[in-house]
Amino acid sequence: MTEQRRTQFTDLVRARRAELGYSLRELEARTVDGSGEAQVKFGWLSKLERGEPVLTPKENAVKLLAAALDLPERTVKAAAAAQFLGLDPRTDPDVVWSDDLTTRIIVAHAEEMSDEDRLRLAEIAETFARRRTQRKSTGQGNSDD
Repeated sequence: MTEQRRTQFTDLVRARRAELGYSLRELEARTVDGSGEAQVKFGWLSKLERGEPVLTPKENAVKLLAAALDLPERTVKAAAAAQFLGLDPRTDPDVVWSDDLTTRIIVAHAEEMSDEDRLRLAEIAETFARRRTQRKSTGQGNSDD
């Protein structure tokens, strides 16, 4: 059996760059940090998109690419982790995600919520958990309220 090469990060960068209509040079220019110098170079981007071997991007480069591509940082980090490190939150036993991605969506938007909204969401989750425990203990099944 041949091992399939992971390309999540490459695919994400290529598709989003095309969607935004940026050239590789334009994307490079959008990764300028406080030093005034691009941190994601044209040559690296070009090799990445051509499927040639590249060094694993540093965290700062991933953050700058996320900003340049107007994508959530978590999304870009997850794609980089999957492609370069072989990490997949869906199959990692230490990470809990729902199969339908609802948990991932909630977590991705949690940072955008106010402290009050996060507390309210936590209360809702606790209420559902208590109801599920009560239904199981009384043998009422698993229907959602």
